[in-house]
Amino acid sequence: MHAQVSSTHPLIARLGAIVGAANVLADATEREFYSTDVYRRGEMPLAVVRPGSAAEVARVVQLALENNLSLVPRGGGASYTDGYTPAEADAILIDTSRMNRILEINETDMYVTVQSGVTWAALNDALKAKGLRTPFYGPFSGIAATVGGSLSQNSVSWGTGVFGVSAESVLGFEVVLGNGQILHTGTWGSANSVPFFRHYGPDLTGLFTGDTAAFGIKTAVTLRLIKRPAEFLGLSFGFKDFESLAAGMTAAAKEGLNTINFGLDPRLQGGQLGKATVSDGLHAALAVLKSSRNPFDGLVQVAKIGLAGRSFLKGTIFSAHYIVEGVDKAAVRASAARLRDVLNPHGAEVAATVPTVVQAMPFMPLFNIRGPKGERWVPIHGILPFSRIAAFRKDLQAYYAANAERMRAGKVEYGAMFMTVSTNAFLYEPVFYWHDIRTINHERMVPAEHLKSLPLYEDNPAGRELVQEMKSGIADLFHRHGAAHLQIGKFYPYLRGRETEATRLIREIKAIVDPQRKMNPGALGL
Repeated sequence: MHAQVSSTHPLIARLGAIVGAANVLADATEREFYSTDVYRRGEMPLAVVRPGSAAEVARVVQLALENNLSLVPRGGGASYTDGYTPAEADAILIDTSRMNRILEINETDMYVTVQSGVTWAALNDALKAKGLRTPFYGPFSGIAATVGGSLSQNSVSWGTGVFGVSAESVLGFEVVLGNGQILHTGTWGSANSVPFFRHYGPDLTGLFTGDTAAFGIKTAVTLRLIKRPAEFLGLSFGFKDFESLAAGMTAAAKEGLNTINFGLDPRLQGGQLGKATVSDGLHAALAVLKSSRNPFDGLVQVAKIGLAGRSFLKGTIFSAHYIVEGVDKAAVRASAARLRDVLNPHGAEVAATVPTVVQAMPFMPLFNIRGPKGERWVPIHGILPFSRIAAFRKDLQAYYAANAERMRAGKVEYGAMFMTVSTNAFLYEPVFYWHDIRTINHERMVPAEHLKSLPLYEDNPAGRELVQEMKSGIADLFHRHGAAHLQIGKFYPYLRGRETEATRLIREIKAIVDPQRKMNPGALGL
């Protein structure tokens, strides 16, 4: 089927009868946008459908199965591992943006239930008004990233230092399976109960965390609640080299005290983060004032930012940034003091400009979809045990060196970001930048005024091909060192090297919940 005739296809009217004609997008430009992630475009879907409920999703699934069409759900559109890019032409792409209601905030039983299309930023705002929060409360892209999308991919950032990855804050799911039936997990699926508890027998909830919708489409999620901490403090440390950074971040992680942490290599310190956090000084200052404990404290923090600036990030050093939280000032000061004790042997403390601004603006505009000089951008990551960081780093640096001339010719550069996950894992995220044209995703997802300020580049197919080759090469390195991955999508080799019985079990689960194998084909390598 050709892209230009989709609007005349007989299924368009039938889809419109389910979700309303205005919620079926058959225009070629719209279909191109919704099937393009931050990195690249998938196959052209037949239509983009915007259901408003689990019942509507189930009816769409049943219609697709009757017509032998695959289904692909899409969250906020900020991912980059082919998670929602269709692997088969003429799929029905399900945009979850209309499923954006907060269904229940239960302050007595301490849980919140939301539709899957709610963004983390919207959820955080609603809970903040009640003095509550979810333990994990979103990725940096939470202004666009949805709860359902992040849990399908699994994600890290806000809350990760203490509470781990996104999946660890989930109590239950409402899921439309690949056979069109609706499932509730945890006590949500128990007679006479409510979705207050996850672990009642085998953990069915866990099957749908990180599945990239290979097993079903999440339509609602219940998350655990905690009291929102009253106080916070930020800490920043500079390190002379990666080895010092890794040692310091490892020591700090084992204390289990930081709500969030992230480390930056010199490339990211001086580029992308700077563009994202201080390009609008007035915006940052107003956000800090708004989030401070009182007006005087806000003025003090703004003054510190102005005085300290970001001069410490201009050198060729690595940096790590931390936020600690607590019930009162004494608690956060005690946590900060302990982190200083374990970080000081490895680095030097500097002004906490970055974490102060990041705390004030946890979900920043999506500036980083393009690089600081307007380049194309894509990350890749792996989660390693602390004992294997050094060996991976050595092999990665050798891989860059072996490809240095090709990277220069292709106008490709690299950087890296780092994070510790809870007390026992290290996330290493290499990042590529290269000169290349903008995609429809960039044109729509990057704030317009920011995009206007960036230079344009010519088409660079050689650079794109090299980035794709090196992404796969780095994935191979991660596999060699036993890394795990979030955001598996259709890129990371989930089944490669997996035990025979584990692979058999995954395939059999897929056959049960998606017997026609039409639910996001290619996800998890299935």
